[in-house]
Amino acid sequence: MVKTKVGYSENASSFSSGVETATMANGKDAKVGLLFTSVVLDQNELLKGVSSVMSAPVIGCTSSAAICTQDGYLNKETGYSGMMSFSGDLEVVVAGSEKTANETAREIGRRIAKEAMSQVKGKDVEPDYFFMTASPAEEEEYMKGIQDVIGEVPVFGGSAADNTVEGKWSIICKDKVFADGCAIAIFFADNEMKNIYTGGYKETNNVGIITKLSSIRTLAEIDGVPAVKKYAEWTGKSIDSLMGSNLLAETIFAPLGVKDPIGNVIAVRHPMFANPDLSMNIGANLALNTAVIQLEGSPESVIEANPETIRLLNKKMNGEIQSYFLVHCGGRRLGLQLANSESKIYPEVIKATGGKEFLMVFTFGEYGSNEHSANTVGGLSLSFTGFGE
Repeated sequence: MVKTKVGYSENASSFSSGVETATMANGKDAKVGLLFTSVVLDQNELLKGVSSVMSAPVIGCTSSAAICTQDGYLNKETGYSGMMSFSGDLEVVVAGSEKTANETAREIGRRIAKEAMSQVKGKDVEPDYFFMTASPAEEEEYMKGIQDVIGEVPVFGGSAADNTVEGKWSIICKDKVFADGCAIAIFFADNEMKNIYTGGYKETNNVGIITKLSSIRTLAEIDGVPAVKKYAEWTGKSIDSLMGSNLLAETIFAPLGVKDPIGNVIAVRHPMFANPDLSMNIGANLALNTAVIQLEGSPESVIEANPETIRLLNKKMNGEIQSYFLVHCGGRRLGLQLANSESKIYPEVIKATGGKEFLMVFTFGEYGSNEHSANTVGGLSLSFTGFGE
């Protein structure tokens, strides 16, 4: 039987935060710990605190401005940390790497997957699921490399985040802390794991074809029209109000989306920055000559998406849920903060989880899948995972 346990701390001392979090999470019995923390803490001191309690590897990243557990919303400016540990009848192998100058992201993904799989004790055993975290930039390529080695295994996780989109994020892997790269934990376990990946937005009738890309993450033209100009026409916003970094906040409740080939997943594409040529920097990859849809939501619908997705996840599980690992986009959290609705996140989630333990983290990219879909990377999304025993 696989057991999970959530621990947390709001101690301003980085070392003490690690000790308290790992102790509460029963770290001494763990096979692995998924660890998330504030950028204001010293990550290396935090790891020293964790390792004073547990010998199992830890993997995770910094979370944007908060984490959330069954006991409340943790967002103290002096810092916080949280961990979900896994113990019992399972094997977990962990590997990670900083970005290197002589390897592509896909090559790094392959390398760390091979490194992790070389640690597996059983022979000819296929993984059941894997956790991934990476720096915001090349997540799709890291994931391709990992899946080149382990195949189409269900993924859950998200990208490292900070509080201000300044690149202050960190990835944690075993005893290492780095800002640019990727880390994975591959699980061999008999417990039930189900994931729902969704944005929870509604489609509008504003649809166009991507006719020009300046790069794989820079949308230049939709239907031959500069992307910012087309978006302004669709939404009724002025071009001036969308320029530069204004675009990030202006698009939280009206982002773009792309569908997978059979329509099971609408992967959200968050416009992040409007360039002087009216192109948009986007938080995930795009493909030329494919359709892009303007999506719509509101603070109320973004809040309601949390319990609704948990209810759908409950129905998807065949057995009793033991715990939840909830990846919530940091951009969605920011939008709710700006709308004075951030305080509504916890009450809705705690009602839907029914008293079960959970860890919610806030990332700058989300990974998951839906029924009969491939593993997907996107932004402004939810990747909610349920674990059975």
